[in-house]
Amino acid sequence: MTVAIVGAAECDLGSTGLSILGLQTQAITRALADAGLSLSDVDGIATTSVARFSATSLAEHLGIQPAWTDSTFAGGSAYEMFVARAAQAIEAGQCHTVVISFASNQRSAKSRSLGGVYEAHTPEAQFEQPYGPLYPASYYAMAAGQYLHKYTAAREDLAEVAVAAREWALLNPQAFRYDAGPLTVDDVLGAKPLSTPLTVADCCLVTDGGGAIVLTSLERARDLPKPPVLVLGYGESTTNASMTAVDDLTVTGAVASGAAAFARAGLTPADVDVAQLYDSFTITVLLSLEALGFCAPGEAGDLVRSRSLPLNTSGGGLSYCHPGQLGVLLLVEAVRQLRGECGDRQVAGAEVALAHGTGGILSTHATVLLGVDR
Repeated sequence: MTVAIVGAAECDLGSTGLSILGLQTQAITRALADAGLSLSDVDGIATTSVARFSATSLAEHLGIQPAWTDSTFAGGSAYEMFVARAAQAIEAGQCHTVVISFASNQRSAKSRSLGGVYEAHTPEAQFEQPYGPLYPASYYAMAAGQYLHKYTAAREDLAEVAVAAREWALLNPQAFRYDAGPLTVDDVLGAKPLSTPLTVADCCLVTDGGGAIVLTSLERARDLPKPPVLVLGYGESTTNASMTAVDDLTVTGAVASGAAAFARAGLTPADVDVAQLYDSFTITVLLSLEALGFCAPGEAGDLVRSRSLPLNTSGGGLSYCHPGQLGVLLLVEAVRQLRGECGDRQVAGAEVALAHGTGGILSTHATVLLGVDR
């Protein structure tokens, strides 16, 4: 059985003053309306960061009793992981219509900090916290530093990621930086230092926001209002919790997750028309491009600079929205691109999209390939 995404939507973005459940409700009801479905059709829920038992709390709030739920917490990659689990559950007949959702009010609630949360029993608390790193910025800065040294890459290669993201954001009225104007490499390099070699312009936004997608069988999807977007392939990899467990910060689990997704889909990176890659920091994008096979190690800066691969067309976490976990919004944008709904930022003729989530400290990695229904 082929599974398809039939609905996709954002909740309000920016600084909303709304609760997490309020934003979740917006995202889910908007995605269901987009699909031509209602809450009574939903028998599967996948979500995180609502409460200790996230899917249970959300289901109760929505007034439904799902046959299948998933609350796997893996940071920003969880939503790409949810696509795989939801597809498997639908194929197995365990449920028929799944909503994958996330929302956060971290900006209006002022709940985001760089201090980090270290559980007392973990290696991170024993071997990392005493050095006072900014969490997670200093960790990604270490990866960036190793990358620049290993490949004798230029600091401008990192900056180009932020510049490209802003170019797309200026075409997206929903983007947090829509009215901010263009960004230059010099702007990024000259921004306030955060953790060497990164500046604040290398770092994702802190916003409220979120989104939802709706999945069902392709057979059912073809009777719904919008063109179905097929789930072609998926893969995941979990590599580490702490940085002390990583031998080479420039090689991530995206190598394995991407290889699995492409193999399952019977595709290669050359088949991808548009890519949505988690951009918590500029270095995350360079590492992911190389791990997923879009270019050779050390060449991602040149790839971004060439603008030959439409990348993070919403503006990404750097200029569009970053509510703490971006993964579901990567999927929303991928779906919209494949439907041809993106207006000024639409990639002409897009038929295959890749969404790749990264969670934690380059800890979890999940890749999804989506395609149009031919």
